[in-house]
Amino acid sequence: MSITPSAAALQEAEDIADGDAPGLRRTPRRRKPGSNMAKQYPMWFYLPAGILFIVLFIVPTIASFYFSLTRWSLFDIQFIGFANYVQFFKEPALVQGFTNTFIFGFVTSALKVVLGLLIALVLTGRIIGRTFLRAVIFFPVLVSTIGVGITFKVLMDPFDGLINNALAVIGIQGPAWLTDPALAIYSVALVDVWRGVGLATLIFIAGIVAIPQEYFEAAKVDGASAWNSFWNITLPLLRPATVTVIILSLIGGLRSFDLIWAMTKGGPGFSSDVISSVIFKQYQAGFFGLSAAGNVILFLVVTAVIVPIFWALNRKQVEQ
Repeated sequence: MSITPSAAALQEAEDIADGDAPGLRRTPRRRKPGSNMAKQYPMWFYLPAGILFIVLFIVPTIASFYFSLTRWSLFDIQFIGFANYVQFFKEPALVQGFTNTFIFGFVTSALKVVLGLLIALVLTGRIIGRTFLRAVIFFPVLVSTIGVGITFKVLMDPFDGLINNALAVIGIQGPAWLTDPALAIYSVALVDVWRGVGLATLIFIAGIVAIPQEYFEAAKVDGASAWNSFWNITLPLLRPATVTVIILSLIGGLRSFDLIWAMTKGGPGFSSDVISSVIFKQYQAGFFGLSAAGNVILFLVVTAVIVPIFWALNRKQVEQ
């Protein structure tokens, strides 16, 4: 004997499935991620940022590519193809400039990561004057780069500089920081680290503070030492902050110019020249198209270095 459900029973079953039956709490349907993104942020909302990006980045980039293919002045433009690029690679200081660019970029980036992490660990601990010390560490970031360069140029004077005079008091003969070809680029790198480590420290502090304390409490209950907690909890969870510091420091180091120019102007000789200073010297000499070609080359070099590193670091982050 077959039983045919009534229309009322069918309606009640549908109500139960939809959560509309009497006495039942309606379960909200899960929405797809980003389904309301267009409603929350209409397209016109992005127009100001898009216009600024086009005007301040896209247009100058395209103009640089064009002018790099010309010989130009304020009154005349002559298209010469890739002759500027060929001439730029014949510059006597270019090989030294490439070498110093990579030395400066990787040395400063590595030191900022290591020192920034160590200082951040100290300044997130229970120490007296923690807020004041954070402000002191970050203060050099706010100072003019040219001002920092001129100040340290005076401090690092081999004869009358305060640094060498202080070393002489304890019986140490200070080196020729900025006049020794073997030391000049490293001396400027140390000053750049002093100036920029505050930003790296701030990023690491933000990352450390964001780590839930429950992880450390559970590790302490399990008998983990401070080193084990750092190695297995703090360091892995700080990977996003570490990637940020590495990328920002490396981009800044590879593009650095103002501090080097203020302290050494690429000297002595070509010993502290970087790609940016070689470009500026061509601009000073009136070879505007040649300097534009150098800027394009610098852009491609920085892109070729940063993109693979950024991809590799983020790939490891996703895998973990």
